[in-house]
Amino acid sequence: MSFNVARFLPQSASAKPDDCALKIPLGWEGEQIQYRSLSFSELETLSNRCANLLRAKGIEEGMRVQLAVRPGLELILITFALFKLGAVPVVIDPGMGVKSFLACVKRTQPTALIGIPLAMGLCRIFWNSFRSVKIRLKVGSRFEKSLMRASEDAVLVATQPDDLAAILFTSGSTGAPKGVLYEHGMFDAQIRLIGKTYGIERGEIDLPMLPVFALFNPAFGMTTVVPEMDPSRPASVDPKNIVQAILQNKVTSSFGSPVLWTKICRYCEEHSITLPTIKRVLMAGAPVSPSLIDAFKKVIVNGEIHTPYGATESLPVSSISGKRILEETMQKTNHGAGTCVGKLVDEVEAKVIAIHEGPIISLASVDELPIGEVGEILVKGPVVTKAYDQLKEATLAAKIFDRDQVWHRMGDTGHLDADGNLWFCGRVVERVRSAEGVLFTDPVEAFFNQQDGVFRSALIGLGDSGKQIPAIVIEPEVGQWPESRAAQSAWSRQLIEAVPKDSPASKIKQVFFKKAFPVDVRHNAKIHRFVLKKEFEKGM
Repeated sequence: MSFNVARFLPQSASAKPDDCALKIPLGWEGEQIQYRSLSFSELETLSNRCANLLRAKGIEEGMRVQLAVRPGLELILITFALFKLGAVPVVIDPGMGVKSFLACVKRTQPTALIGIPLAMGLCRIFWNSFRSVKIRLKVGSRFEKSLMRASEDAVLVATQPDDLAAILFTSGSTGAPKGVLYEHGMFDAQIRLIGKTYGIERGEIDLPMLPVFALFNPAFGMTTVVPEMDPSRPASVDPKNIVQAILQNKVTSSFGSPVLWTKICRYCEEHSITLPTIKRVLMAGAPVSPSLIDAFKKVIVNGEIHTPYGATESLPVSSISGKRILEETMQKTNHGAGTCVGKLVDEVEAKVIAIHEGPIISLASVDELPIGEVGEILVKGPVVTKAYDQLKEATLAAKIFDRDQVWHRMGDTGHLDADGNLWFCGRVVERVRSAEGVLFTDPVEAFFNQQDGVFRSALIGLGDSGKQIPAIVIEPEVGQWPESRAAQSAWSRQLIEAVPKDSPASKIKQVFFKKAFPVDVRHNAKIHRFVLKKEFEKGM
């Protein structure tokens, strides 16, 4: 049996050849978005043409291929073609900046580059970063013409579960981006567990606001509607485009960050719009506030919200429904227990251990914590990746090798409760260590995020570890910025005086204001707290 993740496309093409696989937006015409549509049969034929074309250009099994193409047809088509050949696509976030992008390319050492003209220009200018590249293929009109002349013969290299399938880079929200080594068996497990966890059915229609999620849809027999948005600047999306796409295409499922869904929710509220075809919305990339869930449930009148938990290195780990959050866990979150991320998905295990600095050589050397105590989260299962590319020290720091199994250190703090729920309390490196004890970001920020006029907040520690002064930075809602120092001082006093004595937020003595937080490029939701820390330490 082949575990090649590309096998799902010919399977869907055989089962439902005429069903729509992909809809690519062409622009607006009047009140409607115009699309180019491809059936599963047409997408399968094109991917075979693409695989044969790439093979003719010298791309072969095991070769690393840097992808620098636009989301949509190009990304899906070329990625599936590479999978079919047994080649290894390298996917780097386009919004991380040129310097980080070049560093990732140089470390990964791809043999081939497939990209838009801009990528080819970078390859020529920054030749030292691309020294490993021997094959260059520019996408565009000439590529499309060559594609239509290529053979339609079926291509599908038989791969084993532990064969390298892709290198996907982390967002680098709390450190330098790292290339995660994905095997075909890991993708296979992801598809199995995501489908089972969310009850995805053939014939559904998905609008994925993270491009990589579109690659799973052929396995489910789902139609992919490509959203009109800039993947390098997702928070700049016009919510009208997303709402129209959902309504026009009768979308049943969609994935996006809390920041994106907040914009979409507010647009729907302002225009009295509901989205009745939506069955499920997945919100991930950062903790999701109960207030957003409560507001958005009124928009998706026939659907449910889910907040999956995981990371590039391990996804999915757990999941919880919006219904459970509102009915069972919201009050605990608001009072500083952290964010409940639900029950572990099938085949995944988790432990919470005492926070440990540096590599962990053996599970025998760690202290597993009792129920309810906050510590560092470890996970293992078939979706847990084994290593970072060309980063031995980072691999040793993030992985614990237990005989033939690998535990991944999520880099997050949290705790397990008596019912088997996992709770998230913040990133390990972002905890604040003061003379009075340790503070975790999520429990502290939960109080401030509930206050009138606050869009979001960020806990930071001023000074050296062990003697840090806990402070909170407030990003006000649009139109709520305190213009004068007196207004800022008054609002600061109001916030501090409102904190209950038994709240983790009671340790906060300083309040700062920032019009727009620095955030990650992938979800525009993970706050760069270290950037805020440096900014406000300057005034000390």
